Amino acid sequence: MKPATRLVHARTPDRGNAKAVNPAIQKGSTVLLPDSAALYDDDAYVTYGRGGLATHQALIAALCDLEGAADVQLYPSGVSAVAGALLSVLEAGDELLMVDTAYKPTRRFCDRTLARYGVEIRYFDPTLPAEDIASQIGARTRAIFLESPGSLSFEMQDVPALAKLARERGVISLMDNTWAAGHLFKPLAHGVDVSIQALTKYVGGHSDSFMGSAAARDPQIAARLRAGVVDLGWSVAAEDAYTMLRGLRTLDVRLRRHGESGLAVARWLAGRDEVAEVLHPALSGAPGHDIWKRDFTGACGLFALVLRPAPPAATSAFLDALELFGLGFSWGGFESLVIDCDPQLKVRTYCKAYGGSLVRLHIGLEDPEDLIRDLETGLAAFRDAAG
Repeated sequence: MKPATRLVHARTPDRGNAKAVNPAIQKGSTVLLPDSAALYDDDAYVTYGRGGLATHQALIAALCDLEGAADVQLYPSGVSAVAGALLSVLEAGDELLMVDTAYKPTRRFCDRTLARYGVEIRYFDPTLPAEDIASQIGARTRAIFLESPGSLSFEMQDVPALAKLARERGVISLMDNTWAAGHLFKPLAHGVDVSIQALTKYVGGHSDSFMGSAAARDPQIAARLRAGVVDLGWSVAAEDAYTMLRGLRTLDVRLRRHGESGLAVARWLAGRDEVAEVLHPALSGAPGHDIWKRDFTGACGLFALVLRPAPPAATSAFLDALELFGLGFSWGGFESLVIDCDPQLKVRTYCKAYGGSLVRLHIGLEDPEDLIRDLETGLAAFRDAAG
């Protein structure tokens, strides 16, 4: 062979790979098949790199085990996992019952995209009993979307009851389970049809990569999710899949630290005069605590507090005085974060009047005593500005 040919066809000698604890990062768009019969074999393991190679398959297998799923699909982000799952189960003319406290990008996708393609969106109050929510299911309702705890305000829903009532009415149930990271609560085991999470958050755990997943136990629903990924051309990079798999290995210990520190901070805040209410499902006496205690095995580091009534400038003073808490919209990483939620509440159909500002905290992996001192500084600034 000429030099140009040898360069193209050079191969690593097959001497057997060393057995490492992690899978190889396998990259490639082209997949070489063993024979001509395999070229158009729809049951082939993989015929094109976009379908996922060794790294992706290792992550999928681990997520199947985590979620108790027959199959899991990977998406480039959490919101694309929500979009992909909804597009896979809905058709023009269908109605979607959507929890009013859904993650803001989920609501945006429903209102700006699904509605444009003939899907009617009806938002429901997450604080209603399961039977009252199920009574809203009509002849055109194809799916119901849950998120428990709810984004920003942390309402708890009776997910097992809602999933059961939906199934009895022939309605597909989907749940955004990012708060529990597929570990502290198992939607599929509680009757939900599709469990969705932003792996970007706790599974990744280091605020440096994006990915989402949708898991299903029913083979027919799993096949629809898979077809949606193929038809819409979604794919994730092997390096990102590796990062998510690496994060998954330490998910249990990290979540325990987030949860313990979060509760320590929440209990301290509950005793402060500047704080009107702490919205943390794992906090005894908080709204939804009984459901959390019944269904969940732990808590993460994300919760909210309501400051006592004061001018908006006082809330800004509180936020700006914090040094360890960064001002950022994501969460689930190693760092602590804080945001003012009030501007996001305006789009809700059923918006509670909190009296004071609603503030969301993510408690990271710092020492909780340092975080409490930082919050004490912030609350002092709040008091001074409030007068």
